[in-house]
Amino acid sequence: MSNGDIFVGELIGTAILILFGAGVCAAVTLNKSKAQGAGWVVIAFGWGFGVLAGAYTSAPLSGGQINPAVTIGFAIEGSTKWEDVPFYILGQFAGAIIGATLCWLLYLGQFNLNAEEDKAIETLGIFSTRPEINNPVQNLITEIIATAALMLPILGLVGGSKHVAGIGDAGLPVLLISLLVVGIGLSLGGPTGYAINPARDLGPRLTHALLPIPNKGTSEWSYSWIPVVGPIAGAAIGAAIYNAAF
Repeated sequence: MSNGDIFVGELIGTAILILFGAGVCAAVTLNKSKAQGAGWVVIAFGWGFGVLAGAYTSAPLSGGQINPAVTIGFAIEGSTKWEDVPFYILGQFAGAIIGATLCWLLYLGQFNLNAEEDKAIETLGIFSTRPEINNPVQNLITEIIATAALMLPILGLVGGSKHVAGIGDAGLPVLLISLLVVGIGLSLGGPTGYAINPARDLGPRLTHALLPIPNKGTSEWSYSWIPVVGPIAGAAIGAAIYNAAF
């Protein structure tokens, strides 16, 4: 696959992932949404379906990695060439920004109404993660463990370097990995909101800061490094364990 294929595939796939993921967060959070108050289980499945749709869509071009941490994990394991990594990551971050912008456009009426409500809702949590307990060490460990728990099964399902890198290149693996993301959300997502993907958090966080969204609340940039560093470290650990064990 060419560098252009990698960039375009990851851009489209990650945009779809974030459109679904931020979309379900907006649906559950905002007033005058039919899904308002539907809860954490709905959010977890919404993100899982976002992985399903994004990976399937980008698979023919790039393999459907749609996550910089996963891309780095594949590079450490040996499935992805290091020289291809920048094109994957650039596409993923660009796609995350596009997906977050599309979510804002789709729920524009609800975002505008939110500013007029007596009890307006802070909107940062629609776009990015935030910890329930603000403890950087605990939060970082949570993201490391959760992402290692993502990377190891992915490598097990696709066969690592014995197989073409990517999670979207076959029907059953991508379905199972999508369910894995749902499971991580349900079991491990409570403390931090389970970023497990630097593009998923940083791209929409930046978009939220730049868009004219009323009642943004605090930007929490002091936390923003954790959903980047934690997933990368977790994926690296998962790949190292896979290489050592298999």
